[in-house]
Amino acid sequence: MKIGILSRKKELYSTSSLVRSCEERGHEVHVINPLRCYMNITSHNPSILYKGEKLEGFDAIIPRIGASITFYGCAVVRQFEMMGIYCVNESVAITRSRDKLRSLQLLARKGIGLPVTAFAHSTKYTDDLVNIVGGAPLVIKLLEGTQGKGVVLAETKNTAASIIEAFKGLKANILVQEFIAEASGSDIRCLIIGDKVIASMKRQGREGDFRSNLHQGGTASLISITPEERSTAVRSAKIMGLGFCGVDILRSKHGPVVMEVNSSPGLEGIEKTTGKDVAGKLIAYIEKNAKPGKTKTKGRG
Repeated sequence: MKIGILSRKKELYSTSSLVRSCEERGHEVHVINPLRCYMNITSHNPSILYKGEKLEGFDAIIPRIGASITFYGCAVVRQFEMMGIYCVNESVAITRSRDKLRSLQLLARKGIGLPVTAFAHSTKYTDDLVNIVGGAPLVIKLLEGTQGKGVVLAETKNTAASIIEAFKGLKANILVQEFIAEASGSDIRCLIIGDKVIASMKRQGREGDFRSNLHQGGTASLISITPEERSTAVRSAKIMGLGFCGVDILRSKHGPVVMEVNSSPGLEGIEKTTGKDVAGKLIAYIEKNAKPGKTKTKGRG
């Protein structure tokens, strides 16, 4: 097979792990920087050019689209879809997952467990927002934040009001969530390929930090997940429409709650923690599923 990996840096652990797995399984693999792609958008013969040459003959595309380039990266993925090329994660699914508010609304509609969440444009209703999520302490998030950035724990109602006011001064979209104290600064990252959890790990935030992200100095360890947690993770991936993703779950007093569905999960932490060849499993999934034109949306918006 001829497989393309959309990634800005071939030296990144996740990208190089995928490249190695492709080569070990006898596939031709190309790392393509999506920002250097340019497109011929035409009715009958859509194409993508890269460094002066058409990108042709691909059997599958693995999008590794960073949050900072979501708009343009998804435009490139959409163009591949229009060309009939199989994409592990489709453009519409990636944009769904990147919009924190939209993804929460979609998960809520299907009955997935979530932290109580409130969202508003005006700071006039700060008291109501705080009351909706059960009062302080509470978590305030920037919709555009990633890797634990733009996530703040407000210990008191007054602190929450000050943070919300400051964020609105930046013209930032924010949402407020209940603080799951019983999680004790940890979460569970479940990695989904297709309709299966193929690896999971517990991520524990550094001492004094309620965020569990490894990029913020957290640590990872093996964990056994419950059937309910497994079902929640798989259903969340399906609702988003993602073939490959990470689902972050907190253990709360009222069962598992989903914090985020990540359409471009890193492989380093989970491969080193679990010892599983996640990249190899993804390539095996592609071998089984990649067929011309096999996309649900076919590039539609």
